[in-house]
Amino acid sequence: MTSRRPAILIALLVVLAIAVGGGAVLAYHKTGARSEPRAGNAIPGGPVVAFYGDSYTLGTGASDPSKRWSTIVSADRGWNEVNPSVNGLGFVNNRGSLPAGGDLVDAVIASEPDILFVTMGLNDNFSMPARSDDVHAAIVSDFTTLRSALPETRIIVVEPFWYTDDRPASLATISGWVADEARVIGADHIEGASHWIEGHPEWMAGDGLHPNDDGYAEMAKRMSEELERLGL
Repeated sequence: MTSRRPAILIALLVVLAIAVGGGAVLAYHKTGARSEPRAGNAIPGGPVVAFYGDSYTLGTGASDPSKRWSTIVSADRGWNEVNPSVNGLGFVNNRGSLPAGGDLVDAVIASEPDILFVTMGLNDNFSMPARSDDVHAAIVSDFTTLRSALPETRIIVVEPFWYTDDRPASLATISGWVADEARVIGADHIEGASHWIEGHPEWMAGDGLHPNDDGYAEMAKRMSEELERLGL
């Protein structure tokens, strides 16, 4: 697969540098990481790797964006990171709060990535079971749209992250839908991510909701192990 020019990243600097309010756990925190990719991370000749996610991919709770798992993994592999992830976002939750023309699906497609990570689903648990049909339909729609627009992109779908040792029944339901649709579009699927910081309160930031630097380092370590298994 041919890597795109890092100049693509510059166009994404203006995309979706927002934080969505509400959304139960993953509401905006002033100390959270920024959503836009940094201009200094352009690596000539490196693949463009986009991340479609919520605050756990945005890096909320980290002391600096360089400490979030996506940036650690990208730096280790020489990837050009495009990360417009948004606090509180789900396949359904807070989707209508994004500015007109600012949907993250459009943003990651516009980056023409060589690799795309989908790390969504945590926040949709707070709309279950009332909006079960909507959540399922949105997952199908997003995955279909991404594959149709990016037929040559390697898509890596990650089981939704989770933030407490208690696990609602809806988490397994949403994780199952995500896994099913990953298979439908021929994407790689990483299981078990909802357990990565389980049982380690010392890996949580002061808000008690998001990982701290140590938590994101552990997530980066676990993600790297999974990527090595996938040959990346």
